[in-house]
Amino acid sequence: MAEIKIEKVSKEELDSLGVSNWSPWECEPSTFDWEYTFPETAYILEGKVKIKTEKGEVEISKGDLVHFPKGLKCRWDVIEKIRKVYTFK
Repeated sequence: MAEIKIEKVSKEELDSLGVSNWSPWECEPSTFDWEYTFPETAYILEGKVKIKTEKGEVEISKGDLVHFPKGLKCRWDVIEKIRKVYTFK
């Protein structure tokens, strides 16, 4: 199974992806399990999260473009309030 992919991208790349039209989501500090039923791409506007999968742990924060593969099962530990925009692709 593919894992989480994290990128740093330019404003021009964000514009070309249409990030300003993606759906918003936010969450206060908490811990929860999640499974991705669709591939998701998200851009982190603020906050910090540790995401644990069966293959390890990653941390995402402001400025990260994150790709979550379909079928990924994970545990989110929201350390600082997270605000993101996302799209299913």
